[in-house]
Amino acid sequence: METTLPRLIRDVSIKHPDVVAQYSRTKDGQFTPTTYKDMFKNAMDFGAGLLSLGVERGEKIGLISDNRKEWEQSDLGLLAIGAVDVPRGCDASPNDLKYILSFTECRFVISENPAQITKILNLKSDIPTLKTMICFEEPTEENFSQAKKAGVVIFRFNEILEKGIEYRAKNDGVMEKEIEVGQWDDIAGIIFTSGTTGTPKGVMLSHGNFITQLDELNERIHLEPADRAICVLPVWHVFQRLVEYVIMNQGASLCYSKPIASILLADFATINPMLLPAVPRVFEALMDGVNRQMRRTGGIACALYTFFTNVAILHSRMHRKLFRQSIRFGNDWIVFWWPVLVLPWLLLFPLKLLGNVLVFSKIKAKFGNSFRAGIAGGGAYPSTVDEYFWALGINIVEGYGMTETAPVVAVRHISKPVFGCIGTAIRGVNVRIVDMDGNVLPKCTKGVLQVKGGTVMKGYYKRPELTEKAINKDGWLDTGDLAMLGVNNEIKIMGRVKDTIVLRGGENVEPLPIEEKLKESKYIDTVVVVGQDQRNLGALVFPNREELELYAKENNIPYSTFEELVENPDVYKFYDGIIREIVSQKNGFRMFEKIPRFAFVTRQLEVGRELSAKQELMRYKIAELYEKELKQIFHE
Repeated sequence: METTLPRLIRDVSIKHPDVVAQYSRTKDGQFTPTTYKDMFKNAMDFGAGLLSLGVERGEKIGLISDNRKEWEQSDLGLLAIGAVDVPRGCDASPNDLKYILSFTECRFVISENPAQITKILNLKSDIPTLKTMICFEEPTEENFSQAKKAGVVIFRFNEILEKGIEYRAKNDGVMEKEIEVGQWDDIAGIIFTSGTTGTPKGVMLSHGNFITQLDELNERIHLEPADRAICVLPVWHVFQRLVEYVIMNQGASLCYSKPIASILLADFATINPMLLPAVPRVFEALMDGVNRQMRRTGGIACALYTFFTNVAILHSRMHRKLFRQSIRFGNDWIVFWWPVLVLPWLLLFPLKLLGNVLVFSKIKAKFGNSFRAGIAGGGAYPSTVDEYFWALGINIVEGYGMTETAPVVAVRHISKPVFGCIGTAIRGVNVRIVDMDGNVLPKCTKGVLQVKGGTVMKGYYKRPELTEKAINKDGWLDTGDLAMLGVNNEIKIMGRVKDTIVLRGGENVEPLPIEEKLKESKYIDTVVVVGQDQRNLGALVFPNREELELYAKENNIPYSTFEELVENPDVYKFYDGIIREIVSQKNGFRMFEKIPRFAFVTRQLEVGRELSAKQELMRYKIAELYEKELKQIFHE
């Protein structure tokens, strides 16, 4: 399968020329199709246009844009001539762009819209190499004026296509020759990590890093030509990028939407997709949306929904136990469980079928009549969300990886998923668990996950010392994740080594399991466990506004603003009771994992502030952003 990404898509465009490759939204909300033949032609014309401007093989080109059809077309075009993309989204801060574009010495930058042009031109003094910008949308007169003063030339995307058509006419077969020069190990992109630990690092990923994954992922995430997959994640992020290659490699269609529940559900009705790759928060929002809608409906409808959902979850738990569909860390005494569970399992089955007819079928209809699976990646997938969709018969499989592995390490099989894990490693990838000294540990033992194989990055751009620290001399990449292998080699992620909170007494605490358990309460939107170097743990609690206001109304708690409401002693006492009930020994938590004090935060978590672009919590920012609340918790 040794090839390059442009050659891979070229072969698909030859095999399926008239199949729709991209469905993109117009200003009136409709979706317009672009076939594989037209998409690939635009890509080759764009690449030729770059050649006409003097772009050289191996040159780094900034690509600052969110999802749209031109992104994939321009990316394939620049890869076809051996250039390297340096992608980022429109939400990138000026500081990040200044660092990324200057560090990679970009002469050319492709931007989505006039706002991005303005943002980047304002940084021109810090990016001395910048000479040319290309914009997908129509630049403003102010853009052209600012660019002229800065000594930068601006081209429209269509102008580059026209230049490419002209260049190809004058240089017969030039792109066909260029596309054959590319090599498996050539760098395809330098993706800067979203900075959950500080300064972004440029991860160098080759064509081979991406293509290594496609063979088995085509089996685990199987699509037919013209099948539709709905795309909501930022394409500059490695998870969405790889997913798009998986989709296109099978001749299926990319459908660009947004991770906003109302828009997404409307697009489900219009597009009728087969696949939804998304971060866990998207699936959590969909679940919360259904629950909220049913509570608002109330009455018999809400009662039936609650009853049948609980029945379905209980039946699914029994089914997984009886048929070994959960990760196992030893003998599960299956001979014992069958006589105990088979009768209640049989008795609940008709009720689950009835629930499907009366309730679940209406929920599943919101996903269309062709939906096969969702893929949750880019963060921890809460077990409550996992269990909910599993019980309703909506197949959501969890995957795992990181930018440094391009990104897939493991993913559950859609056809035979195993609960409580991220599946087994894909072909071409080896995993092992080691202790803090690097000694290999046996199965069913908690340690640090290491990865080796064809997906592992070539290294960090211009940071050999960091590369050497991340990848040992034998080629094993240290993920920094705590994990355990089950008896059948499924992987269970159990937190981050660097997220571990060490209390003054020397106790090590993994905050993620506590946070996930607390978020099961409908009154808690999200929570951040804190306590590094403290005597005990604390928490920043982001309350669910709608549920708390409803509680206040039912209990006659007066308030004029939401901020005033959370300052009410009765509200603090109410939440204190919830937290103490959840984080308790009966739920498996140890004494030092209890949370004696907490503080409310009434604002929402924001991407670029507390969250990375893929909506991971940037814990290193918490102490700075919430200094006042932390002093309140720990009486500093």
